[in-house]
Parts: sequence; C-alpha cells; structure tokens
Amino acid sequence: GVSGLACACAARDTGASVIMIEENFDIGGRGILSGGSIQLGGGHSLQKKYGTVDTADMIFADWTRHDHPSSRYSDRDIVRKFADENAATFEFLLAHGVQFTGREEAGGGASTNAGRTYQTVEWHIPSQVYAPHRGRNGSGLVRRLEESARKAGVQILLKHSMTKIIRENPLSGRVLGITARSNGKDINVQGKKGVYVGTGGNPGNLNLRRTFDPRLTEEYQQACAPYARQSGDAEVLSMAIGASLWTTALQTSEGGAAITRTSHIGCQWGYGQLVIETDSPIFHLARATGLTVANWQDVIMVHQNGKRFWNELDGGYNFIAAAMAYNGDTNKLNGGGPIWAIFDSDAVAREKWNPNPPNVDPLYFASGATLKELAASINNPYQKRPMPGTVLQETVERYNSFVTSGVDTDFKKPKPMYKIERPPFYAAWATPILHDSLTGLRVNTDQQVIDIFGKVIPGLYTGGESMGGLAQHGLGRDLVSGRLAGLHAGRSPSGTR
Repeated sequence: GVSGLACACAARDTGASVIMIEENFDIGGRGILSGGSIQLGGGHSLQKKYGTVDTADMIFADWTRHDHPSSRYSDRDIVRKFADENAATFEFLLAHGVQFTGREEAGGGASTNAGRTYQTVEWHIPSQVYAPHRGRNGSGLVRRLEESARKAGVQILLKHSMTKIIRENPLSGRVLGITARSNGKDINVQGKKGVYVGTGGNPGNLNLRRTFDPRLTEEYQQACAPYARQSGDAEVLSMAIGASLWTTALQTSEGGAAITRTSHIGCQWGYGQLVIETDSPIFHLARATGLTVANWQDVIMVHQNGKRFWNELDGGYNFIAAAMAYNGDTNKLNGGGPIWAIFDSDAVAREKWNPNPPNVDPLYFASGATLKELAASINNPYQKRPMPGTVLQETVERYNSFVTSGVDTDFKKPKPMYKIERPPFYAAWATPILHDSLTGLRVNTDQQVIDIFGKVIPGLYTGGESMGGLAQHGLGRDLVSGRLAGLHAGRSPSGTR
C-alpha cells in the first residue's frame, strides 16, 4: 500500500536493501483506488508557488483541536512529529517522481486551511489503472512510487501473505522478520534493520473491527474491496507478540469516514466517489457499478424487516446509528442487518437509471411487480430472514400518505416529494459501508511499535491506517508515517535494539 511504498522508498534512500511483501496480485492497496488527494502542508514548494500560507504549527493546531471529534483524542506527540514532517514528505514525493495537477483543495477533517490538499496526476497506462474516469487519481501516486522503488532496487514479492511476525521470544527481544505464505508454501524473510507492517487497518477484519464497535457485524462491507482487503493482519500479528493498541476512541468519535452511507446502491461496494467501471481490469471482481443516487427524495430506506427507520436526506452519523439499531431479530442482537433502498419505475426515470446488470448485482438488487413480490424476491446472503411483504407494503403506503400531506410525522423528512406507486418496484442494497481505520497500533514518533507495557518492540514499525494516534482521513498520514519508519529503520545499524 501507500505507507509501505513510502517506507520502502525512504529506506532505500538511506542505502538499505528492501524486500516488500504484498498479498495481492498487484500493489497499491486502497491507495491505487483513491482520489489521489494528498493532505500535506506546512509550507512546501507547491504551497509557496500558489501563495498559500501554512506552517507546521498550523497543522499541529488543527489536528489537536478540542472542538472537533477527529482531533480531540489525538496523541499530540504523534501529531507534532506529523506536522513537522509534512513539508519534507511532500518534497520527498516530488523527488520520487510524483506529479500533481496543481489544483488546491480544502484540507478536510479538522484542517482549517483551504489550500492543504493536492491531487496527483492519473497514471498514463490504462491497463494499470483500476478506477478510471471519475477522478480517482491514486494510481498516479502508487505507480510513481512503485516505479521509483523498483528502479532503486526494491524487491516486491506479490501474492505473498504475511502469517507471522518472528520475534526472538514470544513477548520479548527483537523482531527478526516475518513468515509469509505463497502457493501453499511458507517462507521466512529476515529484516536485519527492521520490519514494517502496514495492512490497511481494521475494517476488513470482522473480529478486530468489533473490538472498537460491536455493531459492525458481517453485513457491513468495506470500501475498496474486493481489491484491498484491509485485513488487520498488521495489528493482530503485532498484538500476538505483545503490541498495544492506541487512541481507540478515535475509531468511534464520529468525526471521520469510519462508516458512511453508500453513494451507489444495488452493488456490494458503493462507497463515495469510487466506482469500478466496466472497463476496469478488476470489474470482474466488483461485478456491478451500482446506481448512483442524485436525489435521496427518490427512495425510502428500510431495514431487513421492511420498516422505514430514518429521514433519508440525512446521511450523517444519526442515520448510521439508526441503520445499525436493533430491529427485533432475536437471533441477531448486534448489527442492524441489511438496509434496502426502495423505489419505483418513476424514480428510475427521474434518476435516469438502468436497473440491469452490469449496473446492479442480482445478489444485491431485486425487483417485483408488486411490493409483496419485491419483498419475496430479495435473495441476499446477509438477509437472514425473509422481508415480510405485508410490512413493506404498509411502510410504502404510510410514506405515500406523507407525500400527500407534505409532512413526515415519523422521521421528519423535509417535504416528502414522490410517491412509490408505479411498478415495477425495486430494492437496492444500501447498507452503510466501512472506510477509514482511525485507530491501530501504538507507535512512538519514529513509528516504532510500542508493547502493552509501554516499551518499544525493537525492529518493528508500522504506520498508515494500521497505526493509532492520528485520525486524519486520506493519504497524508500514510505517507508521513511510512517515510519516517523507512528513514529510522534504514539508518539503524543491523540488529539494533
């Protein structure tokens, strides 16, 4: 991923030899599917070119704010180092060939600076771009760093999954390397100067993510899947040798994009601006593009039991909480179950949708000539019990009465506009989707992992979304933390404790 590539390039800059292990068939993790918008400031060369005033102190002030949920729980030691290294990390990217469009964007999150985010130029080889056409320019970051790393002699082993971190003793001593598996065979890789682990954070690990929020049961998918797994392997395998988690409150502070409403319905993965188009080399994994919702007045949202639960125009954390609320299933007390967007053929016309494959996935989309037929036709692996057709019909009839009266007496949706009455009727998967990992392993300011007793685990480093301490959305913390780890490990004598 992005943090690993930054670590590899930085370590190689010090003269260290580097071997990268990647479980996927290609590199990049979520970064290659990202928008390529990098939040780095502090007064770097591009900011100076555009006359943007920014300093490390301004970054520190933003990301330690007490009045913002993304920053009030930050580890200020980590934020201080992050802020101080922003500008140097941006220049590091330029030195490694990363190109930028030059367009400034607002920082986002707790950032108050209007010119602290810059987008990379999309990679120029279409067959190596997995999220084309919608400004998902992360390929321009990942491929440039990959190009620089390979040119410098970094060895990249694809289709190798880390299964163990090797330490001198189970809970003491230096980390010596890792065990990785490929094609059913295990190999050990020694890290004489250190081992950096970064596996995208916790959203793809069911047990780990429920450590922070027990509501996050199996129905909640994660953004950038199925390409990037976000396995949590870095955290779990590090914890197995004594590592500590840190700033866990950040994951549920409701200040970032830990979990969001889907933007594209009727597909398994419908996060934000990310759409895997039909001409993407990985479309066969995604299976559907989804139907992008332009106006949430065109649908109502119901639980798996067919009952409406919230104002559809509100996509914030109150909506998320209502979606995950207990809804009467005595066999499933945690998690809210699937959420379905219900609409009719008039909504299809207004939205200009084509409700057929490859725009929708039959496992995550259903249709029916009547509402009862629609409910009976839902066939989804996470819909553990049939949706009651009579309940769905009553829900729609009640909502239609709100359209007539102009008042939603249940959930205060402002001026409900459209009745759901013209067949065929449709149900599209609209279950909230996970995104950011905002907590992880405890590290010091050199990105060394800290154990449960507050001591450094010699030779073990992490960063990106596998680390705790800073809950910034996006690529900036990945790049700073990866670079810092690579520099520290690369400059350390082999076997240093």
